[in-house]
Amino acid sequence: MRKLLLLVTLLIATTSTLSADWSPEAAARYLDGRQKEWFSWKPAMSADGPCVSCHTGMTYLLARPALRRRLKESQPTMYEVGLLDRLRSKVGEKPAGALQGVETIFSAMFLSREDTLFSSRADAVKTMSAHSQKAFDQLWALQNSEGPSKGGWRWYAANLDPWENAESGRFGASLAAVALTQTPKEYRETAKVREQAAALNAYLMESIDSRRLHDRLALLLAGSFIPDSLRRSITADALSAQQADGGWTIESLGPWMAHPDAPPSGNAGSSHAYATAFTAVALLRGGVRASNPKLAKAIAWLQSHQDPATGAWSAMSMNKRYPDGSMESRFMQDAATAFASLALIEAGR
Repeated sequence: MRKLLLLVTLLIATTSTLSADWSPEAAARYLDGRQKEWFSWKPAMSADGPCVSCHTGMTYLLARPALRRRLKESQPTMYEVGLLDRLRSKVGEKPAGALQGVETIFSAMFLSREDTLFSSRADAVKTMSAHSQKAFDQLWALQNSEGPSKGGWRWYAANLDPWENAESGRFGASLAAVALTQTPKEYRETAKVREQAAALNAYLMESIDSRRLHDRLALLLAGSFIPDSLRRSITADALSAQQADGGWTIESLGPWMAHPDAPPSGNAGSSHAYATAFTAVALLRGGVRASNPKLAKAIAWLQSHQDPATGAWSAMSMNKRYPDGSMESRFMQDAATAFASLALIEAGR
């Protein structure tokens, strides 16, 4: 009996230690601090509010509500409110330009998420706000109807990995699919929307086997939008690329562009915080259980790699060598921290 009690005590202690290996409070503090900087950074500013960037804005809006619920905070942060206000500004009439497609997709994705009523049923009764309706009206109006990107949208391409390059259009289209899954069933089943959803699906499925793993993983975020057979295939490819320590390398999610001015990659081939966090979230959203031994190993890797001093998961730019401490030098770290927090929370840690 004494041995049994000792074993139970050790198991409880081990579980407690694991659950305390990361700090949601520190992660939220880091992400909020970065938004404080972002909201006052001149290159991010506009008359309508700060840019909702792929690296710092989008990832914040994905992760911060989950952290808020975990921390039992009663209200959205001022930065959540500010970014959503930017998306509501000119909604349905986002001006022409390089970021029009990005902002329209983000508006549809985040404003439709705000509409969702929580329920235990997958097809819960939902409402669609006027803002969401306008966002989707523009989304469908901007959908390409011909050419090689038929069914997709113009996406921002600045020769930057992993979100803003010539191949990133399907990453953006996957986010449009996420937005669509958040709308009421009655909306999705209208003839017009079904037709445009079919065009989106065809665009996402085209040449899928030749696409980089990062952009195929983005499809898992859309859940039921993709067929089970494809979900299983992407999941198998991702798990086969996993490192022995439980993480993923950034190289395994490529291939990527050549960036002569990128920081020296002294840890090439090592598990990478963004690659591991993004892959873990995609696998969880794709139906892999947190108890799956391989995914559990990835979650353990994330638990043990938060910087206790900053609350962040360290990650460097893939593209350019920026001055230490500069705004740009931490863009990849912002994304890594947001997705790591999301993965740990969704895995029940």
